[in-house]
Amino acid sequence: MNLKEVSREIRASIIRMAHRSGSPHVASSLSCADILTALYFDVMKLEPWDERDIFIMSKGHAAMALYSTLAVRGIMSPELLEGYYRNNGTLPAHLDRFSAKGIEVSAGSLGHGFNMGLGMAYGLKKRGSRRKVYVLIGDGESQEGSIWEGALFAPKLGLDNFTVIMDYNNLQGYGRARDLCCFEPVKSKWQAFGWHVTETDGHDPEALGKAFNEGPEGKPKIMIACTTKGKGVSFMENELVWHYFIVTDEHKEKALLEIG
Repeated sequence: MNLKEVSREIRASIIRMAHRSGSPHVASSLSCADILTALYFDVMKLEPWDERDIFIMSKGHAAMALYSTLAVRGIMSPELLEGYYRNNGTLPAHLDRFSAKGIEVSAGSLGHGFNMGLGMAYGLKKRGSRRKVYVLIGDGESQEGSIWEGALFAPKLGLDNFTVIMDYNNLQGYGRARDLCCFEPVKSKWQAFGWHVTETDGHDPEALGKAFNEGPEGKPKIMIACTTKGKGVSFMENELVWHYFIVTDEHKEKALLEIG
């Protein structure tokens, strides 16, 4: 399977959803499309469904990325995408676990999914399950105190079935994450908290696959995935306005032409 082709299909789906619904946060979703491709098409065990690995989207603004990935993977019906972000529709802007198969938790906008995933990982480990839990957080989201409370606690529990991926694009709602609330040095901080830390290119499927397979026993792992917000559409890449801008007819055609 060509993971780059899958990523392009997911990105095209995101653009169509954003255009159809008139919703924001398209760049946040494009940023993590390659990460979700690696997880759902290479890394995670999904069969049998009752024994699947768990993925939680904690950076809730990127819900379109998860919806599109689930549809392309065949877990969610593609028809549900038609009702995204609409009155009396099918899929809300922020995840609701009752809306569709594959949505594991109602995580809100930011800061909650991380610790929900931690709790799930602990429960699975206590039961002797081999299932793993993966959580995607944003670098802006990691400014929240709830993230660091969980970061302190997970190593104490020895949660080596718990992997966190930071979508490290250095761009959040009001500017550069490093400028608004400095949390550097990221790698050293997580290491000091007792985590296994790896850094990787968040848009390289091969590098992502290698990073997911790395890690010692007995520790939770965080992957710092270096990404570009709006990746795959040149006029959206690394541009703050695309945290909010709406995809017009013209934007849609230009974006889909670039994605291919």
